[in-house]
Amino acid sequence: MEKEKLYENTAEVVASILEGEDDLICAMANVSAAIWEMVPDLNWAGFYREKNGGLILGPFQGKVACTRIPRGKGVCGTAMAEGKSQLVPDVHAFPGHIACDSASNSEIVVPLYGKNGDFIGVLDIDSPVLYRFDEADLAGFEKIGKLFERF
Repeated sequence: MEKEKLYENTAEVVASILEGEDDLICAMANVSAAIWEMVPDLNWAGFYREKNGGLILGPFQGKVACTRIPRGKGVCGTAMAEGKSQLVPDVHAFPGHIACDSASNSEIVVPLYGKNGDFIGVLDIDSPVLYRFDEADLAGFEKIGKLFERF
């Protein structure tokens, strides 16, 4: 399936999951499961939530993960600090990368903002495939991330 259609379908499923849901953790749990099921070649799909100026592990699919990430550290902390998505084709070339899972080779992180513009966390997607992600993947995950603006 071409990427545009894949992410269109995934965003539709995510929108239906979020419809009428007012609990952020519940929403993150089902969205991470949907992404895990629908997007190929992933080894981690989930969320880190903002807490006390840093990130704390939220709902996810994949192997055991880092529990806390300081603002500005690693790919997730960088997305938080800069307020912009991170597309990392080779995590081993990313300065300060935090290797929660040594099998991860590429990553996308999308910052999430609530309805009042408050930072609520990040969507973190990892793959064991080097250069797995490109601009089409980034656009797809950013579309999914925007759906969290309802919280």
